[in-house]
Amino acid sequence: MDLTLLTLVFCLHDFVVNGNPSPLVDVVVDRYEIPTVCPREVQTEDFIRYHYNGSFSADGTKFDSSHDRGIPAVSQVGLGRLLLGINRGLLGMCVSEQRRITIPPHLAYGSIGSDGVVPPDAVLVFDILLLDIWNPEDKVQVRTLSKPESCRRTTVASDYIRYHYNGTLLTGEAFDSSYSRNTTYDTYLGQGDLIKGLEEGLLRMCLGERRIIIIPPFLAYGESGHGTQIPPQATLVYEVLLVDAFNPKDDLIVQVKEVPEGCTRRTVTGDYIRYHYNGTFQDGTAFDSSYKRNSTYNTYIGKRYVIQGMDKALVGLCIGEKRRITVPPHLAYGEAGVEDLIPSSAVLVFDIQVIDFHNPKDPVGITATHKPQDCNVTSEVDDLIQYRYNCSLMDGTLLYSSDHDTPSFATLGANKVILGLEEGLLGMCLGERREVVVPPHWGHGENGAGEVPKSAVLFFELELVELTKGVPEGYMFVWLGDVPDPLFPAMDLNGDGEVPLEEFSAFIMLQVEEGKGRLRPAVDADSIIKDMFNNQDENKDGKIVEDELKVKVDGEPQQVIRDEL
Repeated sequence: MDLTLLTLVFCLHDFVVNGNPSPLVDVVVDRYEIPTVCPREVQTEDFIRYHYNGSFSADGTKFDSSHDRGIPAVSQVGLGRLLLGINRGLLGMCVSEQRRITIPPHLAYGSIGSDGVVPPDAVLVFDILLLDIWNPEDKVQVRTLSKPESCRRTTVASDYIRYHYNGTLLTGEAFDSSYSRNTTYDTYLGQGDLIKGLEEGLLRMCLGERRIIIIPPFLAYGESGHGTQIPPQATLVYEVLLVDAFNPKDDLIVQVKEVPEGCTRRTVTGDYIRYHYNGTFQDGTAFDSSYKRNSTYNTYIGKRYVIQGMDKALVGLCIGEKRRITVPPHLAYGEAGVEDLIPSSAVLVFDIQVIDFHNPKDPVGITATHKPQDCNVTSEVDDLIQYRYNCSLMDGTLLYSSDHDTPSFATLGANKVILGLEEGLLGMCLGERREVVVPPHWGHGENGAGEVPKSAVLFFELELVELTKGVPEGYMFVWLGDVPDPLFPAMDLNGDGEVPLEEFSAFIMLQVEEGKGRLRPAVDADSIIKDMFNNQDENKDGKIVEDELKVKVDGEPQQVIRDEL
């Protein structure tokens, strides 16, 4: 308060309290409540909305009050619409400020008074609370509170947007909030669905941006106000958070984040894919995750088992590839959304990682990583093999592994391992190493097994350590060269015309040692030989004579042995 104003206040004090008849010369202003922040002060030609109590200085009697009527006054400053003293007393006032303006008669109703309410020569006191201020030249004011570092696009007219907001008057009094309803406000921009000032204030916003939008009354609800919460001629303040935006013309947005080296094949329509994903809205709010379920999402591509946008985005991927896929609602769940999970018209963002994929027509993939120069014999059905292996998922997750010092055994063709592994073990040289990709229809199928997930493609690293040639299914012994002819004398080692078990066993083992015959591998030799002997000893007297000796040629009994005793 400057010195002149201080003198005026003292003069008023003498006049009212002490009865000193010294007349007031000018308006006296007492700013008894001033807001901390005052972005704007009242100037001539501004419109204001305010509450007031009017009383007489002489005895404090109230003669008028907007509070009693429950309706604030609205007027323009400085154009003769208010008492001259009021005009002077309002200048420089801030919204939410409270002032006491004391006005001498010559700046109020003078020596005439007013309609029997205000007597002549009355000094008037107005207690004023300023609620609002605007000017016909005002524009929408936009102040950015925060903005994400990355802003891929900004809103334009014709976009569909979802946003949260708090709405207040200039005094800070709240009139509405989307947060209190726990749902965003969703609308098209530029189609007249919003008040003009808000349409303008929401343009050029980034996703995740926060703004303060101040809208003068003539770009808001004007003279009519809105409901019981927004009075006539009210300036509105919106604090807005843009949650989502898209345009009906938007297509998928695919960002490739990581592609593994050596990608020789990419997904096509008809493939079956297993992938992990995190699903979020554009503001980063998560709505679903396969990682949390510890289970991949498995589906056919291009058969409409997933939303249209995802079906389209899953084409052209490598195993191990990571992508971010942004799906507009018309390629996702549209206006319907998903109850309690995905709001109406929500843009969805999927961060995916491809674990594996295959086609139902895929064969077993075999790649030799090392092959010895000398490879005269290769593995085939009925062979007994020893091999080392690692079994992994296509993302590198190790499932099973043989002990380095104790290789695994298998008889090829015995259906003791999955078909794809058996296929990968056929035709191997001793010492050969292979990488074998086994699609699920050659592996554990749709149900998986143990640690093998459903419909998983398996990756084997194989090394053939030992190879023992086998005998055909149903045989116990085969000749590898010419059969002794005649056979019985060769078998009757002591020439007594009888071959007991001991002599029969010695004969067979001699053929094996000399490489002339082969016993079925992986079975106890004594047991095999005893079974062979029993098959020949028709009368079960513990010895074989020449008439009892029968052999098989291609499975049929013959007198000359060729394949099995």
